[in-house]
Amino acid sequence: MNLEDIYPVRVLIFGASYGSLFATKLAMAGLDAQLVCLPAEAELINRAGTLVRMPVKGHTELVEIRSQQLLGRITAEVPSAVDLEGVDLVVLAMQEPQYQAADVRQLLKQVALKRLPTVSIMNMPPLPYLSRIPGLNTAGLEACYTDATVWDEFDPDCMTLCSPDPQAFRPADEGQNVLQVRLPTNFKAAAFANDAHNRLLQRVAAYIEAARWPLNGQWVELPVKLKVHDSLFVPLAKWSMLIAGNYRCVTPVGIRPIKEAVHSDVNLSRRIYQWVCDLCISLGARSEDLVPFDKYANAASNLASPSSVARALSGGATQIERVDQLVQMIARSEGRQLRELDEIVHLIDERLEANRMERLHPKAA
Repeated sequence: MNLEDIYPVRVLIFGASYGSLFATKLAMAGLDAQLVCLPAEAELINRAGTLVRMPVKGHTELVEIRSQQLLGRITAEVPSAVDLEGVDLVVLAMQEPQYQAADVRQLLKQVALKRLPTVSIMNMPPLPYLSRIPGLNTAGLEACYTDATVWDEFDPDCMTLCSPDPQAFRPADEGQNVLQVRLPTNFKAAAFANDAHNRLLQRVAAYIEAARWPLNGQWVELPVKLKVHDSLFVPLAKWSMLIAGNYRCVTPVGIRPIKEAVHSDVNLSRRIYQWVCDLCISLGARSEDLVPFDKYANAASNLASPSSVARALSGGATQIERVDQLVQMIARSEGRQLRELDEIVHLIDERLEANRMERLHPKAA
């Protein structure tokens, strides 16, 4: 047995909302995770722990997983107080606009300069990851990011992308340490360019795979695993889902559930979905790297709430992840265009501008 096989792994996770799901899977496997978050969140998590609820096949009730019952430890800290000494792996689980905050940005820079292996589970792939795709012209893509300069210090060899396929949300009437999983699919990560980083990632995936949970007198597997793939394009399978579903939750008259966005006109959704798949194939993806539309549509039929991007816009957000714009710009660099995607981008632009104007000039109550 190699020493690295028994050396304890410590993981730092930016973001305590979606990040708490990844942290819970790590702690179930006996690994320690530290969440980077706001002061109130950190205080609550360190005092009361985290609670993740998820559906498990064969069980009618949601399974509750409390961090204080796990083998590994989940702790939380504000960005300025994080000590990177002893951190083996970094996970990015915040929304892309959040990395421009001064204290978050400074910590992110320290991660980059230490060349720590970093896994992004954002919908918006960091620029260093996109630069790993052979032949992709990344010139001009900076405009799609809230502040693309936060990625300047990263070595692409130290960055990989993981598709945030599991769907989860914070219940509105509960504490910020509670997360509920709606769709318990797997995290699908592309391999690093660095062999040592890949061994670490595969080791973490194996720990998560082996973990079991006591349920009704038996030790059972829980869903949401980490799967590592050789192809750079496996995480980009999420792009088709986002464009055909998540961003189409935004309409000229309000927002709608993902289920409705996909199934109100399933033929149109299929055409948009396949167009984005074809774009990925033109960049080098294989068809087996991507998810067939029918499989996605079946999963989307259970998504009865609007997407997070739609909810954010409805709530007045002035900055969101612009995967819609990113896909549009990459497509144009490949000589491709889709009218429906242009309409999505235009509508999102309008909503963001309206929210900015409302913030500058709020209407009288």
